[in-house]
Amino acid sequence: MSTAQMLESDIALGVAVDADQYLTFLLEGEEYGVDILRVQEIRGWERTTPIPNTPDYVQGVINLRGTIVPIIDLRRRFGLPPREPGPTTVVVVLRVESEGRERTMGIVVDAVSDVYNLPEEEVAPPPDLGSAISVDFVRGLATVEGKMVIVLDIDRLLNADALALASGEPEAS
Repeated sequence: MSTAQMLESDIALGVAVDADQYLTFLLEGEEYGVDILRVQEIRGWERTTPIPNTPDYVQGVINLRGTIVPIIDLRRRFGLPPREPGPTTVVVVLRVESEGRERTMGIVVDAVSDVYNLPEEEVAPPPDLGSAISVDFVRGLATVEGKMVIVLDIDRLLNADALALASGEPEAS
């Protein structure tokens, strides 16, 4: 189901649309969320074509209807132990804004979880963990149904340097 179809479905069901909607997914048992309006599609796991001289978290690329899409292993990007793809492993294809332009990127996650409506006031800013730990790509934290959801800023997470490396362009300085 496309993002637009999900939104139309929510409107038809009377779900509050003044709240931001987040697609959530699991990594190592933790739940993360991304703005659903940035989600282009969710695909089952498929093998990627590796690109030489890229960071270990850049798994490679896939051809998505004529567009070459870099695929980022979010487990490795977060420093989690790698895991063989399983039956619930999916690629979430996202539209990422970087340096004034939009690009399509895919992230490999353990499983898709849910779609939540979160009013902006329910998303708390990330805690200050000091300069030793970077939380630049964490937009905020929200408690949903008794569990913590880490809301990601995909534009920062999939920053220009990662995009440049994945697409073979020179690194941004």
